[in-house]
Amino acid sequence: MKCSHYLYVPLLIGGALFSCTSKTDRKLPIIGERETKQRVVDGETVIDTLYHHIPAFAFLNQDSTMISEKNFEHQIYVANFFFTHCPSICPTMQRNLLKVYQKYKGDERISFLSHSIDFKYDSPSVLKSYATKLGVDSEQWQFVTGTKKDIYGIAEKYLVYTKEDASVPGGYDHQGYLVLLDQQRRIRGAYDGTNDEQVAQLFIDLEILLNES
Repeated sequence: MKCSHYLYVPLLIGGALFSCTSKTDRKLPIIGERETKQRVVDGETVIDTLYHHIPAFAFLNQDSTMISEKNFEHQIYVANFFFTHCPSICPTMQRNLLKVYQKYKGDERISFLSHSIDFKYDSPSVLKSYATKLGVDSEQWQFVTGTKKDIYGIAEKYLVYTKEDASVPGGYDHQGYLVLLDQQRRIRGAYDGTNDEQVAQLFIDLEILLNES
């Protein structure tokens, strides 16, 4: 049985819709479709809820090293989609994510994952140069590339729209959401990375999720 908790972006606006900043014991929602399954334990029926989560993945990072979901085990992380020569929303989105990175730099509970949607140009060396210029100097923030099928496929799992489109500036159309994942790779919030109010909400919701964890 499935419930209609699937909020496909652009309706996925951010944690500000769901969280309460005045209660430190507040829990964030789990976003996406969910499925219930029944099983019998000691003669009694137990209902389990299976939540939408990011599946296993493997991508090449800025250091030409393959990384997977195992690199994020037992961590909260923030993911997004961008490309290095993006002329529109990416510079603002990445600068705002950099603020979050700088606050939590060295905090082993939190990581960051940026997926390039330009599978043609954004090689590991290009991503490395981009990360260095941005001011990222640790493995806490990974920049990854992969095939079009794999990158665009995983974007759908994050509920983020991405598309190769020659008619738009830069040749790629995508949404600038910063997606907050818990330790089970479940989506707990999404925030417009170009909107200062929503980025501020991400800071608040990160603390809520850390307290929950």
